[in-house]
Amino acid sequence: MDINALFTDEGLRNFTATVRDQHVRDAQQYGQIADIVRRRLEQTPIEGDRWLSKRLRAWKVARQLKAMQKASGEAASKAEALYATYVNEVLELPQRRATAEAKRLERKNGRQAAVGAAVAGSLNKTVTALNTPQEQPAGQVPQARPAEFVAPESPFEQWPMAAGGERPTSTINDYFAKGEGQ
Repeated sequence: MDINALFTDEGLRNFTATVRDQHVRDAQQYGQIADIVRRRLEQTPIEGDRWLSKRLRAWKVARQLKAMQKASGEAASKAEALYATYVNEVLELPQRRATAEAKRLERKNGRQAAVGAAVAGSLNKTVTALNTPQEQPAGQVPQARPAEFVAPESPFEQWPMAAGGERPTSTINDYFAKGEGQ
């Protein structure tokens, strides 16, 4: 047997088919021999037998042959499992990996496109909101005005004024009315 032929699809298929067929034939023969031995031993008395001794003895011997039959049947199934596993794990693996990689790239590109579309939409919304003047609804906090810089002639007026105020706030007491609630 050429061991290199065993590593091809056709070579392994032929090997497993041969082994499977041999084990199936062996299982059939073990089953037939078990039936023949059981029947013969049931009909052959041995001196000192009681009324069920022949049947019990025949069953014990035939049970071993039935175990051989079962083992050969399992060996035949394992030969088929060998071929199926080889095909699944060796022959079809590169194709499955290529398919999985293609799906992975497709998902990745889809996610990148979705993120790009979301960022573009957000930027469009921001640009639109910044370029269009909006009326201030009543009851809402006014939005901060852009910073207005003053000529640096006076060192106190170099920084922008507080939003909504005419002069910078000097203390916290300017935020609260005096004399209320006391």
